[in-house]
Amino acid sequence: MTIDPLAEIVTLLRPSASFSKLVEYAGRWRIRRDVEGKPVYFAVLEGECRVVNAGQASIVVRAGDFVLLPATGDRAIDGIESMDPPPDGAVMTPTDIGEGRFRIGQVDQPVNLRMQVGICSFASPDAALLLSLLPAMVVARGEPRLATLMDLVGDETRKARPGRELVLERLLEVLLIEALRCGSGPAAMPSLARGMSDERLVAALRVMHARPAHPWTVSDLAAEAAMSRSAFFARFTSTIGIPPIEYLLTWRMALAKRLLRTRDLAIGQIAAQVGYGSASTFSTAFTRHVGMPPMRFTRVSDTAQ
Repeated sequence: MTIDPLAEIVTLLRPSASFSKLVEYAGRWRIRRDVEGKPVYFAVLEGECRVVNAGQASIVVRAGDFVLLPATGDRAIDGIESMDPPPDGAVMTPTDIGEGRFRIGQVDQPVNLRMQVGICSFASPDAALLLSLLPAMVVARGEPRLATLMDLVGDETRKARPGRELVLERLLEVLLIEALRCGSGPAAMPSLARGMSDERLVAALRVMHARPAHPWTVSDLAAEAAMSRSAFFARFTSTIGIPPIEYLLTWRMALAKRLLRTRDLAIGQIAAQVGYGSASTFSTAFTRHVGMPPMRFTRVSDTAQ
């Protein structure tokens, strides 16, 4: 069976919907979400706005665009009526104006933007680790499939049908995968999604996910991609955002954390499953990467449940 790394990671994230709603924006306004904010996705229905993600250049999105912000870092969204800061009181949270609509901005000003906005959360305790393999921001343009999925998510969040949570979880998995692969073109940010669309790199990514215990070297992975070692290393790093062995280590640690929480295997067995020859070498690598030894991680996980 062919391994799909992107689907594996989204499935492990265990996404769930907080809400999906229609939001109208008027006048000059700005929304800022701090590091405690949740992942956000939105479809621009009318108008345009500017999105600013911490440490990155701002971008302008317009009607027909879909934006996914998987990580929970500092970011702002504001109108582009003026480059000047919005007036006092224009930085605000949505106000319910009835009929499933919400308003942001000045009530005495005409609406200049409409978006279908969704907020989700990731149930996986390893969300931060897994999100490090995804881009900080995804922008997809002219993708009607995403608009259809947003409509389905919005409809499901508003109804109390049997199996609602399970349906939402599955819809969000599909929505996230679709957004990531739609926003994975050559101009997209470095990410796993871009790597999965690269006909050479995808071969290396699949074998890392299919056989994480194998003692992979850069030369081995380059051979899987039918490239020279140096060309593969440079292409992998620039396309995905981190070097190949660092990517492999991140994936191994995500798998190790999942195995430790199940408490079904001894440390030595887990070490073997994620590519380490002994429990001691695994413990050293795990402690360096996660910040605590495996046994302590297991106790902390038990306390958190």
